[in-house]
Amino acid sequence: MKRRDFITLLGGAAAWPVAARGQQPTPPVVGYLNSSSAWESAAGAEAFRVGLSEAGYVDGRNVLIEYRWAEGHYERLPIMAADLVRRQVSVIAALGTPAAPAANAATTTIPIVFRIGVDPVELGLVASLSRPGGNLTGVVTQNLELEPKRLELLHELVPAIEVVAALINPKSPNSEAQLRDLQAAARALGLTVSPVRASSQLEFATAFEALAQMRPGALVITSDPFLFTLREHVGALALQHRMPSIAAFREYATAGALMSYGGDNAESYRVAGTYAGRILKGEKPANLPVQQATKIELVINLKTAKALGLTVPQSLLARADEVIE
Repeated sequence: MKRRDFITLLGGAAAWPVAARGQQPTPPVVGYLNSSSAWESAAGAEAFRVGLSEAGYVDGRNVLIEYRWAEGHYERLPIMAADLVRRQVSVIAALGTPAAPAANAATTTIPIVFRIGVDPVELGLVASLSRPGGNLTGVVTQNLELEPKRLELLHELVPAIEVVAALINPKSPNSEAQLRDLQAAARALGLTVSPVRASSQLEFATAFEALAQMRPGALVITSDPFLFTLREHVGALALQHRMPSIAAFREYATAGALMSYGGDNAESYRVAGTYAGRILKGEKPANLPVQQATKIELVINLKTAKALGLTVPQSLLARADEVIE
């Protein structure tokens, strides 16, 4: 080939079709299946993206996230999970205990990273924590196991109580287990637990009407994504009805509940994001051990305590990780 012909050929390379020069690779897609709502779980979604970025993936740059929000309507989760499977996403992040079984039922091949508050072995999601064995792995917040401890803390702060109400979502997969554990812990403390159930906005209003008539000495808010979306209302109504209350996450205490005791919510989302990123890089869920939350926080809202006319013992304040004044 003559030099002049070669230069002409090289100069025309810019006009070659994209296919001839090699197309840009299509970024993988993460299906984000959440039991809650986008607004109420914005902090968790941000923590998940932080975890993804730690694994080298940035949303909109080299990965895309398809969000699906059930907004507390758990019956929507199977349809949403099936839609993500049809779209052939690379991995599904199932955030919230109700979301994980829905994702598990939708696919046996697409990798799933869950974030739940119950034992995934008992829920039938994995073979064991150390060796999940299938297409699922994730992080456990241990919030179900801490329900009895929350009751103990409430009794320590308000020792005169005899009846404790338990706010429960009956549509939650672990609602009956939560109630059993609370009732067993209550018997050991000489207390009675009275369940009040709510799985919708309408039932929630009715539940607090029932609480007003019941006049319990305190309120335990059980771990559930739907109830989490209503934490502002729960905190305000508990204060209005002068009920000392405790829940799993610090977001409840900042919303006006008396106390919270549980795992770091944002940290569990971050770990789930990290796992999703590792799977995108080629690791198999079967080989990634289920992570358990190790950081447990006690948060006390002194403003609420004062509004209720309660004095928080120094022994309890000394154990608190955060005191809201």
